[in-house]
Amino acid sequence: MPVWERPEPQPRAAPVPLSRAKIAATAIRVADEHGLDGLSVRKIAKELGVGPMRLYDYVLNRSELLDLMVDTVYARIAEAGQHAEWRATVLAVARATRAAALEHEWFSDLHGGRPHLGPHALAVGEATAAAMSQAPHVHGIDDLQRALGALNAFITGAVRREVTERRTARATGTDVAAFQAGLGPYLTRMLGTGRYPTVARLVIEGAHLDAEETFERNLTTVLDGIAGTPRT
Repeated sequence: MPVWERPEPQPRAAPVPLSRAKIAATAIRVADEHGLDGLSVRKIAKELGVGPMRLYDYVLNRSELLDLMVDTVYARIAEAGQHAEWRATVLAVARATRAAALEHEWFSDLHGGRPHLGPHALAVGEATAAAMSQAPHVHGIDDLQRALGALNAFITGAVRREVTERRTARATGTDVAAFQAGLGPYLTRMLGTGRYPTVARLVIEGAHLDAEETFERNLTTVLDGIAGTPRT
């Protein structure tokens, strides 16, 4: 039986009271600090001040622990809520997902894999699907599946790329600007050969946006495409 359908163990007299919500919150703090590689039932138990075996009354394994953590994050995303207009709902969910991934970088590692089926994840999925079903040119279930696939692929790729860049900057001590400056002379020489004219135009003429601006612009492009909105 999934963890969502199993009742919580009955409270008992113990120095440290436990609940799945408390276990998930502790696991999230550990993962925020140490990443998923540093996450284990034993470490969570130590943080809570209990023996590891007590946690198995609440979660059967590490996979269930991850399910609880992910759905706790989705609870925050769900607070974006539904709006009267389909596009406003989708924008709110996408922005909340990005914010959650930046606050909890491990979330990006789990986003986009197998479907998350906790109650809060399902609520986010329902809000998004219901909103997208109201978009222009989404006329049936096939259109809706394709539209959701495009949207989810963009969000997953965008947040993973942004989180990867943040991790790389921490690991190397070099941010994007420093990385580009270091390779500037080489790139100038290569573009000067004339073999890469389109890349040269992108580098020289293209807008240089920060991560948030890039996310917003590309998200707008995806939604415009789904809605069939002509570019002005």
